[in-house]
Parts: sequence; C-alpha cells; structure tokens
Amino acid sequence: MLPVIEARDLTKRYGAVLAVDRVCFSIDPGRIVGLIGPNGAGKTSILRAILGLTRYEGDVRVLGREPWRERAALMLEASFIPDASVLPGWLRIDRAVDFVAAVHPRFRRDRTRAMLAKTRIPLHRRVRELSKGMQAQVHLALAMGVDAKLLVLDEPTLGLDLLARRAFYDALVEDFMDESRTIVLTTHQVEEVENLLTDVLFVDRGRIVLDGSIESLSTRFVAVSVEPAHLAEARAIGPFYERRMLGKTVLYYEGADRVALSSLGELHAPDVADLFVATLSGATR
Repeated sequence: MLPVIEARDLTKRYGAVLAVDRVCFSIDPGRIVGLIGPNGAGKTSILRAILGLTRYEGDVRVLGREPWRERAALMLEASFIPDASVLPGWLRIDRAVDFVAAVHPRFRRDRTRAMLAKTRIPLHRRVRELSKGMQAQVHLALAMGVDAKLLVLDEPTLGLDLLARRAFYDALVEDFMDESRTIVLTTHQVEEVENLLTDVLFVDRGRIVLDGSIESLSTRFVAVSVEPAHLAEARAIGPFYERRMLGKTVLYYEGADRVALSSLGELHAPDVADLFVATLSGATR
C-alpha cells in the first residue's frame, strides 16, 4: 500500500527564516492525522508544501504526484479548507455550489446539497449574511462535494463556538471519512479532536518532534502520579517532563519499565494534549 503523503527532507525558507527544517514523514490511506504545534511552528508551511501552494526543497509525493509540478492534477483528488473564509461575501450559497460544479470535474452536487440540507443555511443567503459557524459548514460541504482521496484542513474551526465545532467534526467523520480517504488537519483545540485522530505529528520550530499512531503512544509513553516520598526515586528513572498537580508530581516517561514505576505511584496513559505539552516542554527532548 503506497503512502498518500511521503515527505523526505522537506524544507521551506522565507528569506533568512527557516520555517520547515528537513522534516520526514509518511501518511497511509484511511488515516486521520493531527498536525499539532504552537503558533509559528511550521504547520501551515508544511500543508502549503504538500498541496503545491508554495515552493520547497526536498522530496515530496502526494497521491503519487510531486505537488509543485503537478498541482492541477493533484487538486482533482485533494480538497483544502483554510483557516479563513475564501468565499466572497457577495456570493450566494446556491451560486457557490453551481460555480464549483462548473469548474471541478469530480464535484458531486448531490453530496454537497445533502450536507447543506442537514444545516439551517438557506441556499439563497449570501456568505456575508452567515455566521462564522455557518460559513465553516459551507466550506466543508463544498470541499466534501469533491470526490477526493485527501482532505486537508488548516485550523478549520478557528473562531467557532463549541457547538459549531462539534457539528463540524461530526459532519467530517460521518459524511467524508472511510478507509480509502485520508484527512490531515491542524488545530489548537487538541482535546476536541484527539478521539477522532489515528495519528499525530507534533511540530516545533520547523521540525517533527513526535510522529506516531494514537495506539502506539499508549504503549510508548506513560505518566506517573508520585507522592513526595517517592519523588527522588521516580526522578532517578529518567522522566523527560514533570509537573505539579493536586499535591503530587506527575512525571512523564518514554519506554520506561512500568513494573518499576508502578511501585512509585499511579500509572496512566497521557492524553494527546498532555503529551503535546510534555513533549515540547521536556528539557531533555
């Protein structure tokens, strides 16, 4: 099975600024991958490179194509939702559907209309008359109307309230995802999407600092809540991060002996959000 995305030594510079520093990663079909990192970490630059929206150095293949040279062909099989509305405010929703149907050979009008029918958005309304949440729903409906193998989302729910974000992700999974399709997304609301993700890529200062499946993270990493009496012994085992919480110290380990740790405190698998903070904050990483 060939990867949907494969990047080797992907590098992006903006003048003297190194935004992406020789990153390497591979994404298989049927995965939902979270590209997670702080502001300025290089996430959007990576997305723009894999979509052929910017020049880059290194070797990148997306759906078997080189994005910059074959962007037109690639975008027949990929859809993109950016972090801000790109639809003009004067455009009516039904006219937007007509436009995409006229210019994209793999657009399914019936799928987009079926998605919009689940919302409370009148098709005769103009984009500027919609709330941010409704605009996001329109974007998603148009993007998923394309019979795409890859959907890329860059902070798609930025600025939306909790209900709008929940509706967006529910529609994403129910109406788009299957074993032959792949989703890559960036978000700052890690807690809201980690139950959807199959894989994560943590990005910091232009580099991939963690790459793994959600399933593998639970066996690779462990956190231990330790009472003060056992703290020195726990630190001797070599945690890469620790924090105080409710009178105890929580220490994070990678590949540690769980039997030894279990005698020192309560073990638990860190969630994605906690692991993200621990990984980027750990002094030894």
